[in-house]
Amino acid sequence: MGCGSGGCGTKDGAPGGCQSHGSCSTGGCNRMNVHDWLANLPFSDPESSCRIIEVSFNNGSRKDFFKNNTLHFYEKGDMIAVEGISGFDVGMVNITGELVRLQMKKRNVDEKSRDMKTVLRRASDTDIAKMKETKAREAQVLIRSRAMARQLNLELKMAEVEIQADGRKATFFYIADDRVDFRELIKLYAGEFKVKVEMRQIGARQEAGKVGGIGSCGRELCCSSWLTDFKSVNTNAARYQNLSINQTKLSGQCGRLKCCLNYELDTYMDALQFFPDDADMLEMERSRAFLVKKDIFKNLMWYTMPDSNKQYPLTIERVKKIKELNRQGIRPADLEPVEVVTNKPKDIEPVYADVVGQISLKSLEKTSRKRRDNERGQQQGNRPQQGNRQGDNRPQSGRPQQGNRQEGNRPQQAGGNQPNRGPQQQGGGQPQQNRGGQNQQRPNQQNRPQRPPQNRGPQNRNQQRPDQTQGPKNEGEKNN
Repeated sequence: MGCGSGGCGTKDGAPGGCQSHGSCSTGGCNRMNVHDWLANLPFSDPESSCRIIEVSFNNGSRKDFFKNNTLHFYEKGDMIAVEGISGFDVGMVNITGELVRLQMKKRNVDEKSRDMKTVLRRASDTDIAKMKETKAREAQVLIRSRAMARQLNLELKMAEVEIQADGRKATFFYIADDRVDFRELIKLYAGEFKVKVEMRQIGARQEAGKVGGIGSCGRELCCSSWLTDFKSVNTNAARYQNLSINQTKLSGQCGRLKCCLNYELDTYMDALQFFPDDADMLEMERSRAFLVKKDIFKNLMWYTMPDSNKQYPLTIERVKKIKELNRQGIRPADLEPVEVVTNKPKDIEPVYADVVGQISLKSLEKTSRKRRDNERGQQQGNRPQQGNRQGDNRPQSGRPQQGNRQEGNRPQQAGGNQPNRGPQQQGGGQPQQNRGGQNQQRPNQQNRPQRPPQNRGPQNRNQQRPDQTQGPKNEGEKNN
């Protein structure tokens, strides 16, 4: 979780970017960031103040204590050069003052130990440039070291490589289940990388702390942010908290059980001491009742009967009373379950306000219906009209007229004068339907008055006209 101000680079020995001089509230300057809550407290004897400084290396991955024999006063976030293995190393000041003594007591470090290394000076630009150069090699060295360990068929996993600032020493952190003979591997590393090699074994939890990440809770991993003491975690912690024994959900990124299972274990243990231990089964009059689950913080025990799927919540006092009756040989008739009332408020469906205005759906439907009717009428008007009666003054489509009358069944007068209707089919079939024009009317009907439609009945396209019922007689009269 880095600073949001563009990174915490160093300038003149102090962190740049946020210009917080190391006291960054986000903890982005150091993964194991510590707040010195004793820094502003006055002391009566300044000479008795602690002269030891806690220095963090590799972005908080490793911390160590160093004596400050110089006359300089260092603040948190200052980059200093300290004594290393056959050279020097560069780290960041993490804690100064009286809080260091509390940290040393926690880690069982003697303040007056002669083996404790010392602070050399404030880191210069040359020291910081040398440190950045060596840190850039760590990724390639880690990849090469894993390949070399695989060639020797060693059962270990290389987790991290830390090279000293001056490039004279390299520490290889590895994970192994069993004891590993890496004497041959050390010789290969020393000849390949030209450094002094130190092998240090760590556990899976320490590896997760060095790698870092985000846990299932959505926050940064405890082992990479503040947790330094790793305690053993077993499945009994999950059973006491009524958690399902699911290895996938209970395991962290390290593959072990989550450390947070121990955080609330003491609270659950205090609440469980009031529950009876021998209440897994109750003898009732009709059958036995079996314990299903315990509601620890509500002090309820849930039982079920073999003849039903319903669960009955009982108080601790009622369960103890039934067990006492069972010891006397008495089987009670009723469990006397309690009614569980939930204090959870009911979800009220929100009422949505019309911020646009009153909209009537009926008016929208009416408008859409009118538009649909208009479009349908236009489509029918553009459709070609077939079967119009001749003599009608309505406009007709451009397609040739098809016979509305069944002329094929009309008897024809032999030798009679027929109007020029174009060539007829041979063999007495129907005449051709193209009569010389699309909108051409019959010559004998141009000035003929129309008959009023009285008592004509339902019209049919194939219905014969009244003036054509007599056939040749009317045709002859018209031609005469």
